[in-house]
Amino acid sequence: MTDEQPLNVGTIEVFYGISSPWAYLGMPKLREIARSEGVSLTLRPIRIIQNNGGIPLRERPLARQNYHVVELTRWRKFLDIPLNLKPKYYPCRTIEYAACLVIAAGLRGHDDVALSWAIQSALWANDQDIADTNTLENIVGSVLHGDAKELLAFSQTSEVYAVWEKNLFDAEQLGIFGTPTYVVGDELFWGQDRLDFVQRKIHAGC
Repeated sequence: MTDEQPLNVGTIEVFYGISSPWAYLGMPKLREIARSEGVSLTLRPIRIIQNNGGIPLRERPLARQNYHVVELTRWRKFLDIPLNLKPKYYPCRTIEYAACLVIAAGLRGHDDVALSWAIQSALWANDQDIADTNTLENIVGSVLHGDAKELLAFSQTSEVYAVWEKNLFDAEQLGIFGTPTYVVGDELFWGQDRLDFVQRKIHAGC
């Protein structure tokens, strides 16, 4: 980096699984980078990209599952972020309801970042079932203070589902294979431990 003023690249696209613990752990720093650098966050929830080699946690070899716990332990302590190593409702029965709700909030002009964080925290810190529509309705009510039932209904429409599918398609085309992946300009940054490089990229410009 130089002493020159950073260039505003406009936005950081965030391709992530809403149930990903790494996306959860990275969100506070990501939000701070966006605030300090004057860029926006474009949330693009996706499911596992199996076409590019993504493997659900429960299908990975036991050695990888065990190391997953080791790394989560290290990072929750380092970042001082509450995280249950074995949350009651993970792996989730489905992430589609929660992901589409975040998409719906963004399309309606609501604070989708705050909503996503609340959903992620519900899963990883508060042992809540984010596959349950009643849970999601309560989260919407507490975070957005709007008509939760209406937003939930909208989240199940073809308009929202089309965005959900496009997010996955675009991720595949970009070569994304894991989440979270942050996209700045034409460069990919996989993992919340790459956020320092995201900030460097913003300073360098696209």
